[in-house]
Formats: sequence, C-alpha cells, structure tokens
Amino acid sequence: MYYFSELALTLNEHEEGVAPTDSRLRPDQRLMEKGRWDEANTEKQRLEEKQRLSRRRRLEACVPGSSCSSEEAEKEADTYTPLWFEKRLDPLTGEMAYVYKGGYWEAKEKQDWHMCPNIF
Repeated sequence: MYYFSELALTLNEHEEGVAPTDSRLRPDQRLMEKGRWDEANTEKQRLEEKQRLSRRRRLEACVPGSSCSSEEAEKEADTYTPLWFEKRLDPLTGEMAYVYKGGYWEAKEKQDWHMCPNIF
C-alpha cells in the first residue's frame, strides 16, 4: 500500500485499552482513513477550535493583577505539563529532553484514565 513498509502500515492500527488521549483515537484521522474527507476536515476544524479555547482558558487563568506579568501569562498559556514525561537535562547532550517518568503502563493495566484531559 503506497510503498509503505509493514511497520509504517501498522503504526496507526487501533489498539484496545490505550489512553483516551492516544493520537490513534483522533476522530478526524479515523474519518480520513475511511475516505470521508469532508467530515474529516470539519472534525479537524472542531478539534483545532477546542485546542484554541483550551489555550485561551490557560491564558485567562493567569489574570492581570496576579503574580503573573503579561509576558509570564503568555509563557504560562503555552506551557503544557505532560502526564507521563518530564523535561530534564540530558547528561550526554547537555540539552533538555523529555524523559518518561512512569505511570502510563500502570494506568493502562488498571484502565484508570481519570487524569487524562478530554482532548477530542
């Protein structure tokens, strides 16, 4: 199929029990895979607007007059804290990198996804 390797073809296959934030569950992507292009585009626009709203809410959480300056508010709005990764200095490269901090496999085993945001 389209000269993709077997690995490339299977990377986006559905898997039971994954986090509700798993990118394989993106509704726009699933619609596109089914050839429903117009619906996929509409869904993608809905998801993008949802992301914009989420960002605006983070900005509003850092209101003027609080300890946040407008520059800090902008940084705060763009800051996202991953659930299962943390940013650390890589001792080999001297650069910041995201490193797995644990918790995903335990949550998957228990099927406990209460900490996951509703991104779709």
